[in-house]
Amino acid sequence: MSIVIHHLTFAYTEGGKHLPPTLKDLNFTIEEGEFLGIIGHTGSGKSTFVQHLNGLLPSEKGTVLVDGHDLSEKSERRQARVLVGMVFQYPEYQLFADTVAEDVSFGPKNMKLEEEEIKRRVSYAMELVGLDYKRFAERSPFELSGGERRRAAIAGVLSMTPKYLVLDEPMAGLDPKGREDILTLLEKLRSESNCTIIMISHSMDDIAKHATKVLVLEQGEVAMLDTPQNVFSHAEKLESFGLSVPSVTKLCVELNRRGVSIPTTICTKEAFLNWFREERHHA
Repeated sequence: MSIVIHHLTFAYTEGGKHLPPTLKDLNFTIEEGEFLGIIGHTGSGKSTFVQHLNGLLPSEKGTVLVDGHDLSEKSERRQARVLVGMVFQYPEYQLFADTVAEDVSFGPKNMKLEEEEIKRRVSYAMELVGLDYKRFAERSPFELSGGERRRAAIAGVLSMTPKYLVLDEPMAGLDPKGREDILTLLEKLRSESNCTIIMISHSMDDIAKHATKVLVLEQGEVAMLDTPQNVFSHAEKLESFGLSVPSVTKLCVELNRRGVSIPTTICTKEAFLNWFREERHHA
C-alpha cells in the first residue's frame, strides 16, 4: 500500500482570485515503510503539500490516494484520515487538557473506541515517546519541560496508530538532546510498526542520516526525488535553490577541491568513517 500523488496542483485564493499555483503538477508515490525527507526553501510548497496528505487542503486538480482512498471523495476522506497522523510545528501549543493522559486520549475517544482500548493506546503511545505512564499520566501537560510537552503532543497523534506519520519541522525549537530524542523515536516507530515517516526539515544532517528518500521542492515543483546520497551529491544544484547540504558533504566537496578523491555521494559521518577505514586498509 502507498500514498499516490497524481497531477496534484493547488493555488491559494486572495480576494476571491487565485494566486499563482503553490503546487504544480506533482506526480510520485510514497511507499509503505519509507522515511521521506522533504526539503525546500521557504515558500517552496512543503507545508502546503503535506496538508494535502490527509485532506486538510482539498486538491483543486489531481488526486491524492491513501491506500486507495481518494481524498477528493468526502465518503473516503474520513477513512484516509485515520491512516494519516499529522504533527505540525510546535505541536505542544495544541495541548489543552488537565492531564497528559486525557490529552493523549482525545483522538481515540473521537474514534469511538472502547474504554479499555483507549487506555491501552494511551499507555502504549506514552511509553513509546518515553513518558512513563505511571509517572506522567495524571500530570498537567503544562508542568512538563519543553521536550516532554513535544513528546506528549506526538503521543496524542500516535495513540490513533497512524500508518503514515507526517511531521512539519518536529524538532523546531528543541535543544540537541530533544532533537535526538525525537529522531530516535521516529526510527523506533518505523522499525517496530513499519510506520511510514514523512518529515519536513531544514536540517540537512538529519535528513541525510535518517531519510530513505529525499523530496526537493522548488517553486511548487518536484526538483529532485531520490536517495539522500544521490540528492546531496548535487551540491551546486541545491545551492542554486537556496539550500545547504549536510556538513559531511561540505567536507567532501572541500577535500575534492584540494585534490583528495572522495565520492560525492558520502553525506553522513558513518559513511565518511567507513570510506576512511577502507582507504587506510588499502593504503
